[in-house]
Amino acid sequence: MLLQQHSGLKNKINELWDKFWSGGISNPLTAIEQITYLLFMKRLDELDLKRINDAEFTKEAYTSKFEGVFKLPGSRPEDAGIDKQALRWSHFKRLEAEVMLTHVQTWVFPFLKELNGGESPFTHHMKNAVFIIPKPSLLVEAVKIIDEIFTEMENDALHGGQAFQDIQGDVYEYLLSEIATAGKNGQFRTPRHIIKLMADLVQPQLGQKVADPACGTGGFLLGAYQYMVSQLDKKRERLEPDEDGFVRSSVSGLLTEEIRSILSQSLHGYDIDVTMVRLGLMNLMMHGLEEPQIHYQDTLSKGFHQEDFYDVVMANPPFTGSIDKSDINENLSLNTTKTELLFVERIFRLLRQGGTAAIVVPQGVLFGSNKAFVAARQMIIEEAELKAVITLPSGVFKPYAGVSTAILIFTRGGETEQVWFYEMQSDGYSLDDKRSKLDGYGDLQDIVTRYHQRNPETDTDLSQRCFYVPKAKIKEEGYDLSFSRYKEEIYEEIVYDDPQVILKRLIALEVGEGAEVMATGGILKRLLELEEMLG
Repeated sequence: MLLQQHSGLKNKINELWDKFWSGGISNPLTAIEQITYLLFMKRLDELDLKRINDAEFTKEAYTSKFEGVFKLPGSRPEDAGIDKQALRWSHFKRLEAEVMLTHVQTWVFPFLKELNGGESPFTHHMKNAVFIIPKPSLLVEAVKIIDEIFTEMENDALHGGQAFQDIQGDVYEYLLSEIATAGKNGQFRTPRHIIKLMADLVQPQLGQKVADPACGTGGFLLGAYQYMVSQLDKKRERLEPDEDGFVRSSVSGLLTEEIRSILSQSLHGYDIDVTMVRLGLMNLMMHGLEEPQIHYQDTLSKGFHQEDFYDVVMANPPFTGSIDKSDINENLSLNTTKTELLFVERIFRLLRQGGTAAIVVPQGVLFGSNKAFVAARQMIIEEAELKAVITLPSGVFKPYAGVSTAILIFTRGGETEQVWFYEMQSDGYSLDDKRSKLDGYGDLQDIVTRYHQRNPETDTDLSQRCFYVPKAKIKEEGYDLSFSRYKEEIYEEIVYDDPQVILKRLIALEVGEGAEVMATGGILKRLLELEEMLG
């Protein structure tokens, strides 16, 4: 990630972690949630001031989020409120420690929870959120360090050429990466470069509806958003590729209010963990999406009814969980409780006719032999166009998990005739727990290029790292989709010289080329004896 270039920022974030740890908040997820609230308060103040200045310059109407009086929810008409200007970060950061903590707990956090009005997903899912920073001293330290982090980001944006909003995104990604162990039901974060790869493969377009039925912190929705925003900017200026070879931005001079509204209504996420829902909402909002649509919902359960709706689905659903059979949605036909298979069908059913999915699955889904595994593969081959199977090396999800995975790309309603296979050997990072950046892009850009240029008439050599396999052959193999099932290994026959020829060379090396063999001691004597035996 780009933050590797910003050691000052990384040091500040690590310092913030240390303060929370020593201040009594040692659960990484709880710490991230509390830090996110503070980052959000800071960013809200700065964005609002910027939009006030922009509106004055352009003469456009803008109503500040800090205009008027804020009253606590449930207040009586006669109860006093507070001037919203006093809820700005730039105001409360100057208060004394004890007063600051009381002020943020009593006024600022309730204001934050009500920010987008009663009907927005953000306000709805913030209802039960709590501000649990326990000590005035911890809040003061956190506010000070966050101010320093923003100063570092502004300096990097000024001198490094990267947009402030993208650096802020890197900071948030780095924070989220600290959730370094797999969560409930096999949840773990998808590396950002894998998300970018999948976005470049399916190419979501402005106006299309995009979904992730198990969205976590919103990484795939953000990936789709950044891809679409970058396509806007590429039309008017040349953007430089990032460290993985992808062109990405969260900001664009072409992001009008109309386009912002289209983007807000285009991206839909669902998750069964309300903390993840909150983090996902704030992740997208801090990247410039004002009212993202992320919902607290189990998309495998009986309570979920949406189908045939989305143009694009990008996801890395939980692998290792099983759910109660009695709660499985009745429209899901696979006879299994394994979430990795149920999500394949859920994603298939979320797509409208002609809609395309790119999903990460454990490689066991490619070759599992029981009825449900075979039925899942049969569904995406017989009832959709399975376009590609891209296998990933087992270290891609370290340090969270060492499981081998693959990316499946399929379009609902199409017809599978041949399937394109690619074996990724490197994603541009070391495959150990450190996941250090290597020189170059690994296979990332090669995959994008070859996928979009793939040709069933020419990609036929099964000894190569990518090739097409006819549907008939896949059916013969029980719908097996493992790369190794079809890969042909080429074994070169090595022809060795006659042993006497080899011996003559060794003797020549001992005595010199063309010299008369006279001495018969040591190794030379043994070589001559061996030559006589073979003769």
